[in-house]
Amino acid sequence: MLDPLLAFDKLVGHGVQRLVRSHHERRLRRIGWERALEPPDSGLWASSDPPPRSGCTLEVLIDGAEALPRVAEELRNARSHVHLAGWFVTPDFALVREPVRVELRELLAELAEQIPVRVLLWAGSPLPLFRPDRKDVARVLHALTVGTKIEAVADPKERPMHCHHEKICVIDDRIAFVGGIDLTTESGDRFDSSAHPARGELGWHDAACLVRGPAVTDVGAHFVRRWHDVTGETLPEPKHQRRTGNVDVQVVRTVPERVYESVAGGDFRILESYVRALRSAERLVYLENQFLWSSEVVTILVDKVATPPSDEFRLVLLLPANPNDGGDDTRGQLADLIEADDGAGRVLACTLRALGERGPSPVYVHAKIGIVDDRWLTLGSANLNEHSLFNDTEMNVVTRDAELARATRLRLWAEHLERPEREVSADPVRVVDELWKPIAEEQYERRRTGLPPTHRLCLLPGVSRRSRRLLGPLQGLLVDG
Repeated sequence: MLDPLLAFDKLVGHGVQRLVRSHHERRLRRIGWERALEPPDSGLWASSDPPPRSGCTLEVLIDGAEALPRVAEELRNARSHVHLAGWFVTPDFALVREPVRVELRELLAELAEQIPVRVLLWAGSPLPLFRPDRKDVARVLHALTVGTKIEAVADPKERPMHCHHEKICVIDDRIAFVGGIDLTTESGDRFDSSAHPARGELGWHDAACLVRGPAVTDVGAHFVRRWHDVTGETLPEPKHQRRTGNVDVQVVRTVPERVYESVAGGDFRILESYVRALRSAERLVYLENQFLWSSEVVTILVDKVATPPSDEFRLVLLLPANPNDGGDDTRGQLADLIEADDGAGRVLACTLRALGERGPSPVYVHAKIGIVDDRWLTLGSANLNEHSLFNDTEMNVVTRDAELARATRLRLWAEHLERPEREVSADPVRVVDELWKPIAEEQYERRRTGLPPTHRLCLLPGVSRRSRRLLGPLQGLLVDG
């Protein structure tokens, strides 16, 4: 039984959550985006433009050691232009570490001698309350461009207390990288392998994807329009790409209203995509994310857990143990999920730790991946919070390719469970119950009793139905009030 203080915290927290959701509903209705919360049909594609593009290739790149050298490789092959947009960059960030170090500025400067290289960064926090601030970004832009032909500009067109968070790279309008990996060492070095050996600093789990085919045009068009809104320069429209494969890919965004002239009414199709997919879930929802404090998302998940579509329904979450923001927010939302589960064992929230001589140490889960029933997959820059779903600029890709969704899940599960893919390829519910839960629970018990860990996977610490419920909703009210 909850003590009076926790009961009051829960009561008030839920009340504030309702206020936040009501505020979001009114805001979206006012600007004609109510379909993001109440899609007009039950399909899995977001409505409106751009539509899903057939004939694409989508390659999922897991962790920095796989993704970052691929970025360097494709940049070296650029022939007409490079367009890169991000939250923040470190000019001497190494995309390749061995055998020869390849740094971002060095590579872009070399390319800029031959072709246009344009970089678009968030301008940073207007006040030095958190990093990067305006001065941090000004220093980076100077370091990136001085003595080179790189064109780099700061984008200050943010909503108050929000940012430009997308991470995209378009090369020749031929390929595009979309994902969650920032090209920076700010807050942690993104270059980590899927083995996640303890390295004396924060480990990092992340993901990106390489897109080829018609969907690249949509990524490129987004950059071209942002560049025009910020600089006034009109760039050529991206070239339409021919078919390269057989995967349907939809590019979805968050763009707040009244930020860009080219998207004056906003775009909230990442939210719409998650709403559609999560409501459709029948057996499995698998989410990797930095945050879980969107009341809209958690309300759908609570309903699924409380009244599961089948006895086999499972919700598996992979989250950082100590997020750089909103840790109490996530735990409050998890408390609602645990309470809805009521001991049925349908909900599992885990984190990762790096092991080895220099460990154990946390692995920061920064990936933004959603997989539903092995038939829907999204990957990109969007976190499951108010920032990413309503207020920051973000970009994700979505596919309904069942083969790719399942293959991606198996790769991730093999990594986290430290097993070959063949050992995690059984029925996913069975794998959750027979591998995920026993491993995570055993490692949590070892952590609780002071024994050294023997596996990377662990239950997310500090989570129970007694977790406080008020801090998260207040945060949501603050950032989007």
